[in-house]
Amino acid sequence: MIVLYLSYHPPLAWKALVSFLCSRSNFRVERLSGDRYLRTIKLNNDTGWITARQDAVHHQIDVEVSPSLLPCLTQLQTRLRILFDLDANPVVIEAHLKHDKILKQLITHSPGLRVPRTLDTFELSLRAILGQQVTVKAATTLFGRFVATFGKPVDTPFPELDRTGPVASAIANARLQTIIDLGLTQRRASTIHQLAQKVAEGTLGLEHGDPAQIIEQLRELSGIGPWTAQYIAMRALGDSNAIPASDLGLIRALQVEKPGEVLYRTEKWQPWRAYGAIHLWHHLSAGG
Repeated sequence: MIVLYLSYHPPLAWKALVSFLCSRSNFRVERLSGDRYLRTIKLNNDTGWITARQDAVHHQIDVEVSPSLLPCLTQLQTRLRILFDLDANPVVIEAHLKHDKILKQLITHSPGLRVPRTLDTFELSLRAILGQQVTVKAATTLFGRFVATFGKPVDTPFPELDRTGPVASAIANARLQTIIDLGLTQRRASTIHQLAQKVAEGTLGLEHGDPAQIIEQLRELSGIGPWTAQYIAMRALGDSNAIPASDLGLIRALQVEKPGEVLYRTEKWQPWRAYGAIHLWHHLSAGG
């Protein structure tokens, strides 16, 4: 067994972070077991699994890694730091956001919230498209069908955690009708198919490059609007100032009526608007 110890700047709202990740994924790929986060991994040509648990006393995340992932251990360590947003400094970020009267109260109740990131930018982009104009539950149901159809089997010691997430090449090589049959409209299926093809052929690089340029390329795809682009920027591309202004939850939480009002209302949050959005979403998910 390989163990990684990933340090972070305290505080870290670990339970909120991993609950957010798992509530938008599929239990065959990603799940919670008590206070442990479990996830299957496909990195390059290597597959395996990890478990992660917070050590709050030493301000670190203890990660157990399957031996099959040893060839990509350095790359995996970097990606895990991104996934859990461990390089963020919540003291600095939240001191700035507390100047907002709504956020000040939320931060006091839930300090240390991070932007839940991703191990795979294509997978996150796929999930963003599946989440357009539907509930989180409906989006996770659709994603589960993609996992069953395009994911690959992986051996783990955890019951039901048995498939990797779908990769771009598998979806790119599928017939459009196969994607439609998973429960999507032709328009949405076409958007996913085009995205997968561009990523697979290398004409759209989600892993590297300027986030603003990547967002511009994404917006050129039919079916990717401002909400989807900003959500991807926030969670996949690491843009700390991104905010999906048309999100109904944010509109409700900020007590405004239009996306433009969200942008105006959050101007003073810059450059940390993504973190403000996370605090609002967390508040709403807790029944606020």
